Amino acid sequence: MGNFTKIPVLDLQPLAENGDIRALARDFATAYGETGFGYVINHGVDSALIADIFEASKRFHALAEPAKRAIALNKAHRGYIAINTSTDVTTDLAEVTKPNQSASFMMMREDSAADPGVYLSGPNQWPDLEGFRETCEAYVAAMTGLGQVLMRLALQAMGATDNAILRAFDDPTIWLRLLHYPPQPPKAPDDLYGSAPHKDFGCLTLLAQDDVGGLQVQTPSGDWVDAPPMKDAFVVNVGDMLHRMSNGRLLSTPHRVINTSGRERYSVPFFFDPHVQTTIAPLPGTGAPKFAPLHFGEFLRSELEAGYDAHKTIPDAKG
Repeated sequence: MGNFTKIPVLDLQPLAENGDIRALARDFATAYGETGFGYVINHGVDSALIADIFEASKRFHALAEPAKRAIALNKAHRGYIAINTSTDVTTDLAEVTKPNQSASFMMMREDSAADPGVYLSGPNQWPDLEGFRETCEAYVAAMTGLGQVLMRLALQAMGATDNAILRAFDDPTIWLRLLHYPPQPPKAPDDLYGSAPHKDFGCLTLLAQDDVGGLQVQTPSGDWVDAPPMKDAFVVNVGDMLHRMSNGRLLSTPHRVINTSGRERYSVPFFFDPHVQTTIAPLPGTGAPKFAPLHFGEFLRSELEAGYDAHKTIPDAKG
């Protein structure tokens, strides 16, 4: 992995034309084998739907705090995440002692009831906000379709010879997060972040940004490269699980958010991961395995319990 000075652009137009996508797969392999991040254009998601989800986010975050706290994040990881309640304590990229300076609404798969045998299963928590649920569900449906397209492309890019893993994405673990970052104080401490330096722990992150900016990606030399908003593009990056599946061929790259704009920032990350019962291991065709298999659900439990107040285990009062 060499240093980079800008984020590459990946054009999905060949997919829409049902043409030869070998060149696109090579471009994917280069972008995510060298940078781990890319702008994805001509992705097929309606720009009006993207505008709708940002409007829904602004309406949610404009609610009074008691209305939002009425659906506070639960142990199924659904609901409102208030500011100062999540901290990237598992990162080894920086000494993080302060919580992330953001608030968010989290939606996952809509289950009719929790299944005791499936980690993070359950129904979503919805605010009393007209049309909000419908907009979120429409956006999730569109992004799930795009996530499945990108996963097939990723397998081709990494040289995987067996596509059986795609069945784990037929019933995926999805996370829609409506994020609001207040402007950081002009004299904020150096270790106060909108989102502290971290790598994403899943497979793919598909990010829609507003026009404020603040996302930065770290180079191997430790420099930070801006990933400014690009009209009608998603910022897509690889997470730790896809890095492991690719046997290290596709990179999970550190990134952070620092909102020094003096304005509020809104972003909408959509995380696209396999079912929680999936065993993650290097895929056939990617070479001699460099990573031991791990159970995705067990890994998620350890990450969430470390990073979120709502997941922390409360010690028994007797001992």
